[in-house]
Amino acid sequence: MNLRHIEVFREVYLAGSVSGAARALNVSQPSVSKVLRHAESRLGFPLFRRLKGRLAPTDEAHALFREVDELYGRIGSLQQTARNLKRGGEGHIRLAVVPSLGLGIAPQAIAQFRRKFPRVSFDVRTVHHSEILKALYERESDIAVAFEVPPHPRLTLVDLATSDVGLLYREADLPNAPPSLDLGTLEDSPVIGMVGSGPVGSLLAAEMESRGMRVTESISVHTYYVAAALVRFGAGIAAVDEYTAGASVNQELSFRPLTPPVRFKVQYAFLNDRPPSGVAKAFVQTLTETFRTNGHN
Repeated sequence: MNLRHIEVFREVYLAGSVSGAARALNVSQPSVSKVLRHAESRLGFPLFRRLKGRLAPTDEAHALFREVDELYGRIGSLQQTARNLKRGGEGHIRLAVVPSLGLGIAPQAIAQFRRKFPRVSFDVRTVHHSEILKALYERESDIAVAFEVPPHPRLTLVDLATSDVGLLYREADLPNAPPSLDLGTLEDSPVIGMVGSGPVGSLLAAEMESRGMRVTESISVHTYYVAAALVRFGAGIAAVDEYTAGASVNQELSFRPLTPPVRFKVQYAFLNDRPPSGVAKAFVQTLTETFRTNGHN
């Protein structure tokens, strides 16, 4: 199949008709039919059968479409990379951060940096740990800042700070709590758990397993923002990183680190073959100072 065959096949598969594919491609129906017949002739088997006025894919077509869809995904990735290359420049920093750091530390560092270098522009996006390599590879980001970045042979990782996991709770639920709390506190409380919470969740799970703890989560969420909101409304206690907690603590909500401590590294990452520019390195220095100013060394 050549690229024209693939393009027509994909649109017919998605539309379920020659007419729908023709509209999507902005060509005539006879043109689509001709290309489709030629593709089937080259392949040696039919791709569609007419069923109740629609073109139903054959089993072979279903198998081909999985490959074609993956190919279009790679083409989309290529196009995104090209767009990001066009937008790049020494005076522009594309920064990826995990959501927790987007609540306070990253905005504080960016504001401070731009006061010194007002002509430097930023593109800031939040990513989950599984998306870091993609964001860097496709040039969506020049550097990524996250917790315990998963090692990869293409990545260089640099430590920025060490931080704590702790419990976020309402003062009314745990009045006069000590300066730190045992993880066992969760066994006696309604727990708001995180689904797919990355390295922080893995550290907590490992600590619980080592202690033989069994915690029943009354509510599971996918973002720490929602966990913090649920705590605020009295739905339970959540184990969160201290950056999420820092953006949530008020007169009603408090945060205590765990005892024994559960700590994690904050790191920044970049591709080995695409080291950060001079202006990006200068920003990392500001970011490091921001962590220290906020008591994270």
